[in-house]
Amino acid sequence: MNAVSCAQSPIDHPFFARVWPVVATHEAKAVQALRRENLAGLSGRVLEVGAGVGTNFALYPPTVEQVVAVEPEPRLRAKARVAAANAPIPVTVSGETMEQFGLAAEPFDVVVCSLVLCSVRDPDAALRHLYALLRKGGELRYLEHIASAGVRGFWQRVVDATLWPRLFGNCHTHRDTEQSLVDAGFQIDTSRREWTLPFWMPMPVSELALGRAVRS
Repeated sequence: MNAVSCAQSPIDHPFFARVWPVVATHEAKAVQALRRENLAGLSGRVLEVGAGVGTNFALYPPTVEQVVAVEPEPRLRAKARVAAANAPIPVTVSGETMEQFGLAAEPFDVVVCSLVLCSVRDPDAALRHLYALLRKGGELRYLEHIASAGVRGFWQRVVDATLWPRLFGNCHTHRDTEQSLVDAGFQIDTSRREWTLPFWMPMPVSELALGRAVRS
């Protein structure tokens, strides 16, 4: 649920920027384990989209040469820069939105998305842009909230249509992110779903998709 937008207007989520650092500090161990798995084995130049407070920075393996992290929300970005200064690998934090982040002279080897594609205003356009930023054969690692089925899916649609996006940085819980990846041109190499909270709990963000998609 990190704050990234496809819009060009400034990103300003004061309530979310107060809440998210607390959530990140007390993140469930199951989510922490999935974060580590999502970053395992990475190397080369990495673009991290929606860095939030920099939760991932300490988890990157030493084989990563550089991380360029995008976080347009100013309060979160300030915390991310503190985390970057203490990271075991070089991390640069940019305040641009995803769409403002232009094509680099050298494409990235990897794009990392952690709890962020739920918050972009146009996920299809965002993923097409990320596709263009990757080298051929590069991969997109994702750990994302995803649309659930049945009663929980109905609950997700209800909260998405009411206060949830307004309170939590434009987070939309009922998105078919993996279909959007395919539509953008990616090939999904590995994918699985994980429950990070008991099934009976009413939270709409309990189910996460962990996977790897490749630019052909």
